Amino acid sequence: MRTLITAFLIGGQVALILTLVGLSDGMLGEIASRSKGTGADILVRPSGGSILGFSGTMSQKIVEVIRKQPHVAKATGALVQGIGNFDSITGINLNEFNDISGGLKFLEGGPFRSGDDLIVDEVYARAKKLHVGSQTKDLPLKWNVCGIVEPGKLSRMFAEIGSLQDKYAATGHVSVIYVKVDDASQIEPVTASLKSLLTDYQVFTVEEFVSLISVDSVPLLKQFTTVVIGLGAVSGFFIVLLSMYMAVLERTREIGILKAIGASPGYIMGILLREAVLLAVTGTIAGILLSYGARFLIHALAPTWTASIVMDWWWRAGLIALGASLVGAIYPGLKAARQDAIEALAYD
Repeated sequence: MRTLITAFLIGGQVALILTLVGLSDGMLGEIASRSKGTGADILVRPSGGSILGFSGTMSQKIVEVIRKQPHVAKATGALVQGIGNFDSITGINLNEFNDISGGLKFLEGGPFRSGDDLIVDEVYARAKKLHVGSQTKDLPLKWNVCGIVEPGKLSRMFAEIGSLQDKYAATGHVSVIYVKVDDASQIEPVTASLKSLLTDYQVFTVEEFVSLISVDSVPLLKQFTTVVIGLGAVSGFFIVLLSMYMAVLERTREIGILKAIGASPGYIMGILLREAVLLAVTGTIAGILLSYGARFLIHALAPTWTASIVMDWWWRAGLIALGASLVGAIYPGLKAARQDAIEALAYD
């Protein structure tokens, strides 16, 4: 029973690592997917912001400047307003956004009818139990849900840009500008032209922007992940150390018998190290299975969050568990290997 509990405790540490990495990977992957879903080729942002941050704004007049550039087919500005809990409302000109993205696909309701209307995607509507005609209750301002759309395009919540600008004192400002060129071969030339024209702004191709969305682009996330992995390794070490130490105490007489019939210290050490390896392997398998359960709970309790199964981290988590288990087994193994056979046989 102790061995089984130890294996599951190691599995808990493995599951913690896999869940954290999977949550980071899933959330960032969702952001990248929604960025591609805009249908834009190029995006322009204010300077000085992080890759995932939309805290800065710029004049909406820049949209008209961009539209006049050669090979620019369409351009539209959007205002991203954070509302806490990792949520944000994106203000858009619906007709312009539809021209670039191919159109929001409505599952219920339709376009904005008033300045207080809000369009939400199916994931957010299901999470908050919203329907067309519902009024939001947990947002800073009251909104009426006028439409529910398929997810995957830019945001989970949309408002009419003029209304959002007025409500949040951002009249005439946007957070990002999406640009569509008339020919795919012109994406790089137009990007270079906009960079030389808009020297005080960030200009990316959408592919370039998506490639930059990673753990490194989120402040402190990489450090936090490293700390959690480190804590998992240290916890695994102490769990195995305690378990193996207790095993050595319980098997003192058995170890004495083995030594009395000629077992070498290396043989005794090998027995305990093999048991530690078995604990690590069993714990890793348990942790992988637990990570599936953790993903299920995340999607059930926080449907707007996306957690993925990171198979490329299975072997890494396994190596961390194996390393911690082997290190944790060294002291009990040495203690067992050095025991005097006569004293061990006399142990009660």
